[in-house]
Amino acid sequence: MIERLSLNSLKFFYYVATEGSVTVAAERLYVTQSAVSRQIKNLEDLLNITLFERKNKSLILTTEGKVLLDCCRHVFNQLDNCIVSISQQKYKNNNLILSCEPTISMKWLIPRMVKFNELNLGFGITLLTGGGPLDFQTQNIDLAIRRNDFTWGDHIFSTKIADEFMFLVNAHQQNPSNLLLSTSRPKFNNYLMKKYPEFSELITIELDHFYLCIEACLSGLGQTVVSGFMIESELENDFVQMEKFLHVDNSAYYLFASTPFEEDDRKIIFRDWLIKEMQSTRQNLSNKFGFPK
Repeated sequence: MIERLSLNSLKFFYYVATEGSVTVAAERLYVTQSAVSRQIKNLEDLLNITLFERKNKSLILTTEGKVLLDCCRHVFNQLDNCIVSISQQKYKNNNLILSCEPTISMKWLIPRMVKFNELNLGFGITLLTGGGPLDFQTQNIDLAIRRNDFTWGDHIFSTKIADEFMFLVNAHQQNPSNLLLSTSRPKFNNYLMKKYPEFSELITIELDHFYLCIEACLSGLGQTVVSGFMIESELENDFVQMEKFLHVDNSAYYLFASTPFEEDDRKIIFRDWLIKEMQSTRQNLSNKFGFPK
């Protein structure tokens, strides 16, 4: 019997029985009503039973039809579980390789990777630190988090994750005459001095990376200008205090890929998770310090 039974016929029967209508089932299956009716007739002929009673243009399941519907629900549910399992197995031990700027990696992303792993999505993230322009082949990466401070071609696919926002922070008013700046954003530093002339009166100390500026600030060497994403933990734990919210960085964080995100479910899942987490960070700090969301 099984070798002669069409899974397609069972699927058509399942939709008709569930919807109680050949018309609705045909719409759900994107086929004609006659195709659905033909499959039901073939199934009834093969099983030599009547599956539906037709009364006043309504379809009512027979006793045999109800038994078959229960079987279909059981079988299709098992098939769904099997397909999900196979899909997850495909990505098992097949991590996405992500390139991300060093300070964002250390201060924001890595502390959240435990939460991501706890979702048990069947894949993980292998993190590499890096910045600047992208070459997915030579860098051997699947995804990259960067700000939009460089030009990328049409061969690179991108999704905006979150706007950047900057704070002037200090560790309990230590050495307020010193201003610690990262050399990784020279354009930003030049704009900062033009936008806030009072900063030019401070003693500027330049360090290679933002995480060095944060550590120097915590050590009492001066105040620093840093991304809200990079300083979230220190602000939440009152290790530093916010001196000023700065409306000076018009950049944003983007997630980049060499192929369309829609071609890989893992990339879509990670992208959506990133957007949600970065929105949460900005929301939390906005609620605490009252700057625009």
